[in-house]
Amino acid sequence: MEQLSEFIVNNLILFAALFGVMVMLIKSELDHQANKGSLLTPSLAIRLMNNHDDALVIDLRTAADYKNGHIRGAKNSPLNDFAKNIDTYSGYKDKEVLVYCNSGNTAIRAIKALKKAGFEKINNLDGGIAAWKEANMPLVKK
Repeated sequence: MEQLSEFIVNNLILFAALFGVMVMLIKSELDHQANKGSLLTPSLAIRLMNNHDDALVIDLRTAADYKNGHIRGAKNSPLNDFAKNIDTYSGYKDKEVLVYCNSGNTAIRAIKALKKAGFEKINNLDGGIAAWKEANMPLVKK
């Protein structure tokens, strides 16, 4: 134990840097967890849409991907344009919102923007449209 304390004293800058990195990693993970929204499996997403007729479903993929197949009733708002379009959804701030992308990771940025804009009930399709397709859930092309 004496050797450990001597090592720490001799390498104080190294341990200060280690402490700083640990604090940044913990903060980053906490921010990530706070901004990912509630993760819903495809079956839970269907239940959410069935139980809440007024739920907003946002497809964050490109317009071409959207045209190739999307969840019924989803509004297409590619992530690049999402910040500009967020005001058009202001009537849904107190309603259930489901966002999805290709794999579920991109949606986290949109969820962060929605939370900042005052939306409260935000859900993320776990695994994105890929998980939806894997679960053999229906897609529409209209």
